[in-house]
Amino acid sequence: MLSVALPKGRIAEQTLEIFSKIFGSEFKFEDRKLIMTKGEFKFLMVRNQDIPTYITEGAADIGVVGLDVLEEHRCDVLRLLDLGLGRCKVCIGIKENQRLDYSKPELKIATKMPNITKNYFDQKGIAVKIIKLYGSIELAPLVGLSDAIVDIVETGTTMRQNGLKVAEEIMTSSAHLIANKNSFITKRDEILSLYHQINSIIQN
Repeated sequence: MLSVALPKGRIAEQTLEIFSKIFGSEFKFEDRKLIMTKGEFKFLMVRNQDIPTYITEGAADIGVVGLDVLEEHRCDVLRLLDLGLGRCKVCIGIKENQRLDYSKPELKIATKMPNITKNYFDQKGIAVKIIKLYGSIELAPLVGLSDAIVDIVETGTTMRQNGLKVAEEIMTSSAHLIANKNSFITKRDEILSLYHQINSIIQN
């Protein structure tokens, strides 16, 4: 049996739709259930940020998670396939009437992605003070907590509604199929078979 960690929300639903197409029957979680067993699969409904931990620790054989999460957590997993689901961008946001001022001795950046942020500015040779937040990131520059933010942007609506604009794009992200390295050895045939079936679906 393969255990599959899925992120709560739309990505899980879209992934289960792919499974439904492959196996010809409905794959769907019952309301509020966190585990679903169907055929040769056990699905786990997991918080997006926790999926790398479930995979690296072997609690799940494979999982689906955004590239931004993989880059942020720098997790030791196998990246098997870009599913193309949940496309978004990691961007720097600033107040609408301002610009990103690289002449400052240090920029204050509010984000829930400190590793991605630090790596980006390190590559530019820019000193930053990273302020770790867990939500309402857009509020930080509006109240003077930070000069800018680094956050996920899908349509840009949330930023615009809060008087912010995208200053720079750091990376593009989408959901990836990943695997535990030990599982890929012990369950190689099952994982590769599923990989090829999923790849066939998303290519059509």
